[in-house]
Amino acid sequence: MTLAWILAASVAGGTLSAALAAAALYVRATWVPMLVSFAIGALLGAAFLEIIPHAFEQGEAHQVAFSILGGIFGFFVLEKLLLYRHCHTENCEVHDPHPRPLAADAHDHGRSGALIVVGDTIHNFVDGVLIAAAFLQSVELGVVTAVAIIAHEIPQEVGDFLILLHSGYTRVRALAMNLLSSTATVAGGVIGYFSLQLVDELEPILLGVVAASMIYVAVADLIPGLHRRPELRDTAFQALLIALGIGAIAMVRAVLPH
Repeated sequence: MTLAWILAASVAGGTLSAALAAAALYVRATWVPMLVSFAIGALLGAAFLEIIPHAFEQGEAHQVAFSILGGIFGFFVLEKLLLYRHCHTENCEVHDPHPRPLAADAHDHGRSGALIVVGDTIHNFVDGVLIAAAFLQSVELGVVTAVAIIAHEIPQEVGDFLILLHSGYTRVRALAMNLLSSTATVAGGVIGYFSLQLVDELEPILLGVVAASMIYVAVADLIPGLHRRPELRDTAFQALLIALGIGAIAMVRAVLPH
């Protein structure tokens, strides 16, 4: 019966947050580059206000710090491999002898989107483990935890969805990737139920890698794109949206149980 609760909550936790975040489907295409600033704020807010503090609470400080550093290095290598593959299958912005103006580049050929999907999948797996741990204590705690996870995930999932669109994914493909990534919640719930102690020991490291993916994508891939619009009005609007993204994470954190 406990496993059935875990499975039901994991499916709900993964699919509902992704489905609710799909409200971004109705965002006009011309708004996506502007709303990327909100996504940056949501990523940085989730990393620094939620995931990193939780990782330090769960594990040893140097271990967590090393996992974040190693994660950033790993995502750098992964993005280089994606760039190498792209440059050897079609013309790319690196080797194009007649590059387009920066303002005309609509997306990065899916690189930041791919990194987001990897980080989000790991994050969803950890959420599944947390749901399993809560239900193993009591059904009531499990339900509260699942609801809290769904609510916590919505602003971050909206940001992830916008990044996928900005990265060149179609709306249908972005939604499909979000839903596919959410299946990791079920995997985390099942594995957590059968081997909670082993997975629990790895949780701080996994959270460090998740935080690294968010920080890397926000700082290395998305923020440089904002500098293509250096005008004071655009800069103020970008700063406001980044603050709103951070504020959305902070508000959810303040209202809901950790």
